[in-house]
Amino acid sequence: MAKNLVIVESPAKAHTIEKYLGSDFKVLASVGHIRKDTKVDKSTFDVTYEIDPEHKKIIAELKKAVGAADKIWLATDEDREGESISWHLCEVLKLPKNTARITFHEITKPALEIAIKNPRTVDMDMVASQQARQTLDMLVGYDLSDVVRKKVPGAISAGRVQSPALRLIVEREKQIEKFDSKFSFKITGNFKKSDSKSSFVANYDKEAPKSEEEAKALLLKLSESDFKVVDIEETEGTKASPTPLTTAALQIEANSKLGYSSRTTMNAAQGLYQAGLITYHRTDSLNLSSQATNAIAGYIKTNFGVNYLKTRHFKTKDASAQEAHEAIRPTNFTVTSAGKNNYEKRLYQLIWARTVATQMANAKVAKTTIKLSHDFTAKGEIVIFDGFLKIYGKSKDLELPKLKKGDSIDYLELTAKQNFAKPPARYTEGSLVKKLEELGIGRPSTYASIMTAIQARGYVIKGESEGEEREIIELKTSGPSKINRTVISEKYGANKGKLIPTPIGELVSEFLTNHFKNIVDYKFTANIEKDLDLVADAKLERVKMLRDFYGPFRDTVLIAEGVERFNNARLLGHDPETGKPIYAKVGKNGGFIQLGDNSKKDNKAENDEKPRFVPLPKRKSVKTVTLEQALKQLALPTLPRILGKAKDGAELVAASGPFGPYLKGGKYNIPIKDFDPYTISLEDALPLYQAKIDSIIADWGDIMIINGAYGPYVKGPGRRNNVKIPKEKNAKTITKAEAEEMLSNKPKTTRRGTRGHRKTTKKTKK
Repeated sequence: MAKNLVIVESPAKAHTIEKYLGSDFKVLASVGHIRKDTKVDKSTFDVTYEIDPEHKKIIAELKKAVGAADKIWLATDEDREGESISWHLCEVLKLPKNTARITFHEITKPALEIAIKNPRTVDMDMVASQQARQTLDMLVGYDLSDVVRKKVPGAISAGRVQSPALRLIVEREKQIEKFDSKFSFKITGNFKKSDSKSSFVANYDKEAPKSEEEAKALLLKLSESDFKVVDIEETEGTKASPTPLTTAALQIEANSKLGYSSRTTMNAAQGLYQAGLITYHRTDSLNLSSQATNAIAGYIKTNFGVNYLKTRHFKTKDASAQEAHEAIRPTNFTVTSAGKNNYEKRLYQLIWARTVATQMANAKVAKTTIKLSHDFTAKGEIVIFDGFLKIYGKSKDLELPKLKKGDSIDYLELTAKQNFAKPPARYTEGSLVKKLEELGIGRPSTYASIMTAIQARGYVIKGESEGEEREIIELKTSGPSKINRTVISEKYGANKGKLIPTPIGELVSEFLTNHFKNIVDYKFTANIEKDLDLVADAKLERVKMLRDFYGPFRDTVLIAEGVERFNNARLLGHDPETGKPIYAKVGKNGGFIQLGDNSKKDNKAENDEKPRFVPLPKRKSVKTVTLEQALKQLALPTLPRILGKAKDGAELVAASGPFGPYLKGGKYNIPIKDFDPYTISLEDALPLYQAKIDSIIADWGDIMIINGAYGPYVKGPGRRNNVKIPKEKNAKTITKAEAEEMLSNKPKTTRRGTRGHRKTTKKTKK
């Protein structure tokens, strides 16, 4: 048995570390938290913990290894959550208070050797800060969720940090709904010098015409004009190289450049870190070590030349950054591609390129502005030295022809194109993380869970629309007094990948804004983060912080429990045929239109008709839908709709359920997110059904083998009961017994910070 026992959080991390430490060290994993906080005393704020049942076997193995080892090393992650896990290990394994606690920012042999030489003990101030955060989230989560479930139809729960994030999304949606998309006519011209072969585009600088008549008149006037160069400005500028990656910046960049969600980014980064390929991925720091900058400098000089090198040192803006060690960077800059799957490989390449670019010279650009008569301006830009753009970013030259002041210019074509003003952009996961970071809400380790929570609760969805077509007017002239008018189409309103609040999400946010102003207040939430930092720095006592927050919060909860059930139902008007009232309401599955009143059970007559319900029109909320739009919805056919039969005799039915519209074909339910269940035709449905049939490799009733978008997998009974089939296995030869065994042995996901709600067994005061 090895003399030294090192305990880390994950098996993957344990495997990497054991390679470097040698035979005298045995490395085991706790697999996340081994205890769960299940109860908080609301007067003393003592926390009650219990052993996670799924960790009993792991704990038994750890206890056995502890008994056989001469020295114990706690090597959980270097943030507050990792510190808390180390403390729980001390408590459960009955380790002495002076047990060696080591941290390292990267899993490399030199970093581990330095950590072993510089052990410390568990930092109880960091533990207190983590406990304060967890306690706050429990108190707010339990009390607030209880009120929200009672008062808001369809609501599931509410959280301390997720609620301000939801408010941001809802407020942006309100801005979009109120936006008046006025149009004007953008005037552009395609010009060239008579003796030149190359043309260039210039834009009209004066106020754009607001109507077709104004645009036509201006175009006619310009078509009879002579143009010349009145001024030329040439300047040289720079494009600055980027800063190193923090956790928030990584999520923002991965979302923008790779289309990754925050959760996907953090999972891929976790895999890269545990494999020893990058430094710790939860950090607020912009710092790069001297060893890193020296390694990058060597790489740049060798591969690009010394003129591409510009050594920089970065300082973290926030002095209280809780993980202020190093930015996220590769551990070995000579490795330009790494990762066990495509997600990790693409993320590693982004991290590598961004980090190397921070030590590269700025790009130099030559900018040219040509001013023409009659208020036209052309702008061009040429990259004269690419610098960091060689590996990170885009460089696109827009070269203008060589002209001089006074040159006569001919126009090839003048265009006036109808241009609609664009509403504020909806948030993506990346831009929302950026906004939360700007406001000081959340911390590096919480952004991904915030994104996941608001979507899992059904308060926010990701848009899937590529946009709608609309007609716009385009006027063109290629000669004096000749105007050609055409109507062309353009797409607008694309929301693919954007965060959109559901009707329930809007209702929850409005309820919280009305009754729990502090919970959704951005400054208040940011100040709590600062208080948690003070607890970690031993400048604020945990219990005092919790007491100062919970007293006023509990008073607000008691008041809110007395308000009436919250629903922003609107009476839109009455049906002209039946005279029945028409309402727009929100229910547990979202917004809907209701025709007729709900009869009270006590007075209900046998011939009373039940109200009729239809969903809200697309992109309409309870507040924005009109009576005319509601009547059109009510005129749609009743669901489910029988469309016809497939070649195999299966009846195809269009329907809508809790998870959206779907096509029922025989025993299969097929999502039809790109189609409207009220209008989808049999012709549209047949290929969808056939594609489903073709994807079924084997079908044993409750268990199937399906060829999905990411390869074949076994689907078991219930939701999310799937397991991917390894590449080395032939999906077509798997038996039912083998499929059942794969489902029963599928890996269990264990996340840091998950909490249980079981019977309490042990009380620990902090």
